[in-house]
Amino acid sequence: MPGSLEPLDLSVQIPYHFRCPISLELMRDPVTLSTGQTYDRSSIESWVATGNTTCPVTRAPLTDFTLIPNHTLRRLIQDWCVANQSFGVERIPTPKQPAEPGMVRSLLSQASSESTSNRSRLSALRRLRGLARDSEKNRSVISAMNAREILLSILFCDTGSESSELKYESLAVLSMFTLSELECEFVAADPERISYLVSLLFHSSIDVRVNSAALIEIVVAGTRSPELREQISNANEIYEGIVRILNCPLAHPRALKVGIKALFALCLVKQHRHKAVEAGAAEALIDRLADSEKCDAERALATVELLCRIPAGCTAVASHALAVPLLVKIILKISDRTTEYAAGALLSLCSSSEGRRREAVGAGVLTQLLLLVQSDCTERAKRKAQMLLKLLRDSWPEDSIENSNDVVRTDVVPS
Repeated sequence: MPGSLEPLDLSVQIPYHFRCPISLELMRDPVTLSTGQTYDRSSIESWVATGNTTCPVTRAPLTDFTLIPNHTLRRLIQDWCVANQSFGVERIPTPKQPAEPGMVRSLLSQASSESTSNRSRLSALRRLRGLARDSEKNRSVISAMNAREILLSILFCDTGSESSELKYESLAVLSMFTLSELECEFVAADPERISYLVSLLFHSSIDVRVNSAALIEIVVAGTRSPELREQISNANEIYEGIVRILNCPLAHPRALKVGIKALFALCLVKQHRHKAVEAGAAEALIDRLADSEKCDAERALATVELLCRIPAGCTAVASHALAVPLLVKIILKISDRTTEYAAGALLSLCSSSEGRRREAVGAGVLTQLLLLVQSDCTERAKRKAQMLLKLLRDSWPEDSIENSNDVVRTDVVPS
């Protein structure tokens, strides 16, 4: 029973009225419908989300979908959990209540009112930030209230320094949302707005720096115009600011993830990858690979491969003592995507230098590539592996050449 009972004592029975009629599990957040029936919030929300319009127990039509928290029952369940802790029952936490549309509307009105004191506006923004952080559902409610437009207007308003805290708090809330294409263009099309965000990458607060990097990534990823994307990636010191965040991953829980995402989005623009290299992006990404979760490692390696497609990037990656051994080790580890990106980066590195070819062979790349071409990995990864095997053929030990007779020539994957 997820979140309710550990299988320590089969003699413990959950009281019938503590079980959700849908999941039959111990209720963690009991809510009551207009029909008087009580369910666990997640179960009844899933029931309604799939198109059901009747009460699961009574089958009566639901004319009102309001979910009323059953605080009395929840406290009884918590008391029962505490009384049965010796049998392996864990106390359920008190659930955070979802944002009510009326309350969100009031907070947004308070935050955007210039006739209201800065203290009250700041308080409203902080409450919105807390609600947005709590759940995806809260973010949906907030987003539906025209919140992003209001927050953008606060962030980029032309008032004095006394409103800086309002701007930073608006930025913090905005960094948790996906902007529409028009909203991204609103930011991207104005060089002064981009310059302001870049300046915040050097703010004394790591929270402000990370939130600014997050919004930059959101804007770049959400902007379709190649010209605007190029304009953003060409902003003065933007790469230095992102790499600076990437180089202090322990200072903020989101620093590593946000830094990698922002670098990847910016490096998709070919024209200015050399600026990322000059800012130390290649070295920072290699240094952070060992600390990255799966999704972050995929983006980091994709960015490394992009940087290896220009001579300066190739040189920067190759100059890192751990780069080649680490890329070889990653093949067939973590995920198919990381394997593909690692093989692509190694292909670029080994194409540029005989020394890198010898280093890769010494790190055991031959065995990894032979396993890769026989695996269930992506076809792109296999093509890169086959090309790399052919490139390295003259560097192989004599007793290894006979194992590679089935390696065929394939076309280069476009960069």
